[in-house]
Amino acid sequence: MRKIFFDIETSDVFSDVGINDPSALNISVVGIYDSEREVYEHFLQEDLTKLWPIIESADVLIGYNSDHFDIPLLNKYYSGDLRSVRSLDLLKEIKNCCGRRMKLDQVAEGTLGINKTGAGMQATEWWKKGEKQKVIDYCLNDVKITKEIYDYALANNKIIFKEGAELITIPLKTSHWEEKIEKVLNHTLPF
Repeated sequence: MRKIFFDIETSDVFSDVGINDPSALNISVVGIYDSEREVYEHFLQEDLTKLWPIIESADVLIGYNSDHFDIPLLNKYYSGDLRSVRSLDLLKEIKNCCGRRMKLDQVAEGTLGINKTGAGMQATEWWKKGEKQKVIDYCLNDVKITKEIYDYALANNKIIFKEGAELITIPLKTSHWEEKIEKVLNHTLPF
């Protein structure tokens, strides 16, 4: 099963574009982990044509808040419809089990004992200052954290999040995560 873990950073924020719609933003970096090739990679906005064949061959796209934010934004650049690719949004899975949203950093700290290396707003500021490598590193670190949380949840059927000094365990139903499902996708590749 080919799993693509991914995260997106933007070059602007909602207040810059005047609307709270992810597809109104602009991509600076897309970071991925490809389970088939066992590699982390990044794609700048101008490199997205190299990303499409990878996504099109994925059995599942895995992210954090990806159904609400990343996929609609990425779809803006894609000639087909990425909603036809199977996705697993870890935040959505957590919210479905516990009834609330939580930050990736809370889940990373509770489950893995690590913190993110920054915040999305910082990444946008870094990008505006021309610190592209800093944004790339931050994005790929979020992809790594997402992958490690997925792996932990799959192995343990739970995640742990930190709220203040308290660690709270959230049981998750992960049995469907690795099911192979026939996919239907309009490919951008010529045949």
